[in-house]
Amino acid sequence: MRIAVIGAGGVGGCFGARLAAAGHEVTFVARGSHLEAIRRSGLVVRSPLGDVRTSPDTVVASVCELGPTDLVLVAVKLWDTESVAEQLKSSAARDATVLSLQNGVHKDAVLRDRLTDEQVLGGVCFISAFIEEPGVVRHNGTLQKVVLGPYRPGSAETARAVLAAFRDAGIDAEADDDIERVIWEKFVFLVGLSATTATVRQPVGVIRTNERSRRLLYDVMAETVAVAQASGVRLDSGFAEDRLGFCDTLPAAMTSSMHNDLEKGNRLELPWLSGGVVDLADRLGVPAPRNRTVADILAPYVLGRPDAVS
Repeated sequence: MRIAVIGAGGVGGCFGARLAAAGHEVTFVARGSHLEAIRRSGLVVRSPLGDVRTSPDTVVASVCELGPTDLVLVAVKLWDTESVAEQLKSSAARDATVLSLQNGVHKDAVLRDRLTDEQVLGGVCFISAFIEEPGVVRHNGTLQKVVLGPYRPGSAETARAVLAAFRDAGIDAEADDDIERVIWEKFVFLVGLSATTATVRQPVGVIRTNERSRRLLYDVMAETVAVAQASGVRLDSGFAEDRLGFCDTLPAAMTSSMHNDLEKGNRLELPWLSGGVVDLADRLGVPAPRNRTVADILAPYVLGRPDAVS
């Protein structure tokens, strides 16, 4: 299978390198010092499951440099989704099946609006990985899982082929006919973890053991469940309580990528997490005061650390 991975960071780098090692023709789209390092020495993935190094000639600087492609994996930050979709439309990869491994519930709506319903598969991934240095991705732990499914019955055969490619690469992969529900299930937890770790500036262990911050965590997730239900997604009313119990099983030091980005002064995915919940809630007439407060608190940091006031 000819596979393009747009975004060679933790997610795209790990999954793309495993697919390349399994014999698929993988091309990464990267930029900056990461791009230059991969061009010199290939992409290195350091993992407890075994290290992998790709060939230096498997990376390009832009989507327009891609050739004919069977599958595109989108693994960029959420603010780049619209740009990627527009670039794909005018590239040699325009007819490829597209699977986003990004966070959030807005990503596929953007892709389906600009491409076609038939070529976009729904999906979520579960992995802890990050760029350790230019050209090197570090995979934490052994979890590397993908759940995917079609939005239209006519795409079911394509979904099975993509599923087989992941499994052949040694990646834990599952199919689900109700992929929208699966995406929302991850979103509920993701919004809760990112909102609380970023606003409290502490890992989950601190948040879950303090009565008031634990309640904040629950309320943020419960609001997200209510928005999902109002959107027609089949989530049980007790799902927020279930996710709160799941948070009790996590390592105490665990935090979120949004908290990490906040600490580093990087741009935040807030408009697609708590901010995205608020936008959907407003459209649907559902109250979301806790997510609104989180979005308000973090608003000055959305584009990165604000300049010091003179």
